[in-house]
Amino acid sequence: MATPNSKKPKYDSKRAWVEARALIWSHRQSVAIGLVLMVISRTAGFVLPYSTKKVLDEVLPNRDVRLLGYIALAGLAATIVQSITGYALSQVVSVAAQQAIARLREEVQGHLIRLPVRFFDSTKSGVLVSRVMNDPEGIRNLIGTGLIQLTGGILSAIAALGVLLYLNWRLTLATVVFLGFFGAGMSIAFKRLRPIFRQRSVITAEVTGRLTETIGGIRLIKVYTAEEREKAVFGEGVQRLFQNIAQTITGTSLTGTLGLAVVGVIGLIAMYVGGRDVIEGRMTVGGLITFVFFIAMVTMPLVQIASIGTQITEAFAGLDRIRELRDMATEDQEDATKHPVPAVVGRVEFNNVWFEYEKDVPVLKGVQFIAPAGTTTALVGSSGSGKSTLISLIMAFAQPQQGKILIDDSPLADLKLREYRRHLGVVMQDNFLFDGTVKENIAFTKPGATHEEVEAVAKIANAHEFISGFPQGYDTIVGERGVKLSGGQRQRVAIARAILADPRVLILDEATSSLDSESEQAIQEGLRRLRTGRTTFVIAHRLSTITSADQILVLEAGEIVERGTHAELLALGGRYRDLYSRQYQFEVDQFINPGEEIVATG
Repeated sequence: MATPNSKKPKYDSKRAWVEARALIWSHRQSVAIGLVLMVISRTAGFVLPYSTKKVLDEVLPNRDVRLLGYIALAGLAATIVQSITGYALSQVVSVAAQQAIARLREEVQGHLIRLPVRFFDSTKSGVLVSRVMNDPEGIRNLIGTGLIQLTGGILSAIAALGVLLYLNWRLTLATVVFLGFFGAGMSIAFKRLRPIFRQRSVITAEVTGRLTETIGGIRLIKVYTAEEREKAVFGEGVQRLFQNIAQTITGTSLTGTLGLAVVGVIGLIAMYVGGRDVIEGRMTVGGLITFVFFIAMVTMPLVQIASIGTQITEAFAGLDRIRELRDMATEDQEDATKHPVPAVVGRVEFNNVWFEYEKDVPVLKGVQFIAPAGTTTALVGSSGSGKSTLISLIMAFAQPQQGKILIDDSPLADLKLREYRRHLGVVMQDNFLFDGTVKENIAFTKPGATHEEVEAVAKIANAHEFISGFPQGYDTIVGERGVKLSGGQRQRVAIARAILADPRVLILDEATSSLDSESEQAIQEGLRRLRTGRTTFVIAHRLSTITSADQILVLEAGEIVERGTHAELLALGGRYRDLYSRQYQFEVDQFINPGEEIVATG
């Protein structure tokens, strides 16, 4: 389940702190309000412990009921203040934290979808979903109560320490030594826990990625009865995640245990040394009990730091992974120095283009051709010959290692991709539909299109009739990836979507592959009208659908072995004629002997 991105990178703690400070600064108002509320709450928390000394040393010996009443009122006021500030604190900082999470998710998603296609080709979709949805969650501990509680705990511990020094400086210095050991232990623990938390994010993303793949391929899994295999693969990932969590639990438990041990030792010191001071008259009973209360106010926040510090460590791990993603250059950033594309006429030229996915394994080898504006170029060849790769280069999903692709005599590599792609229209072999209405899917290429415009292109694509047959018509929900529509219906919706885009360069990758013969005949005329005046590239295994193409390129092993019109290639008697004859014979034989199994090439 490893991914190309699962390799553990070096953690940059300095940069992580810079990013954390920037994040906190952007929400400084909420954080400042939270800190003020925390200080008020912690200050009010000093009233009851210090009141104990007054009651034991002054009220009870002197039977001063009036002073007791004042102390009780002060305690009540302090309790009310703590309650109000606690509620306000949770409201202010929790809302701010969720707002920060939402904003960060938007920013990460916005950056992600502008990364080059090659990044998505090497990264599982579930991994990316985890990065967008899960990694930002940790920052609630920076903007929310985590950091504020940590700061408040440290401030109250310092203040309580001042009171302890006032009450008994010798006893306080003895306890500080053990607190120093505790602080050193936590520092070491956090340093070791940070990479474990970071690895947890990686494993979670991998497990999420596999689960997403399993759900997406559920039909294939069921057909090949692979449920147990998928369960085993997923279970292996879950166990890796469990082991990681177990490690963090062990680490946090050790810090908690260390904290409790420190509290116990400090309590024993306070009991022994403080008890002797009381016996020898250097300290009152009320002073000793108050000292114990304030010792708790020093040690308990420090113990809580173990938990809060772990949460903040997890937040840093999430920020670190988000930084990795945001450090990747987007297509917009790569476009910054490129030329604008105000208009496209449609002339496409490949000039000695070489391309390879793996080093020294070329997929295209010196491809050279010109597609004049407004013409149709068909690509023919066996599987793996390079047709889809050539189309991918036209759509600028990749760049050739050698040679140039020219659009209207301008190198495609020098054009702003976002502006260039506005002039593209695509109908792929596996058409993707969003889980929305038919109308929304057709209008995807032209937001704000009127119903009349949508209906007009649906008629051209021969989709209006079946859409009108649905109870909800154009408002019918198509389901995830268009699962509620047949393959042919999805294809026609995609064709209507491309027509609405009114592109200058049109890509038809098996655009009629999912249509029956009757629907194909009906839609061919619509496609011919669509192709008029546009530069069109067609990939088709049904060679009968490309007889009207202006030029046909026959590819084999990444090279153009033949080129010409349908008639010219048939007369040439080469590879194209062989492919066409075999397919024609296949169709004839299937018509005569539909039960006979024949394998067609091409």
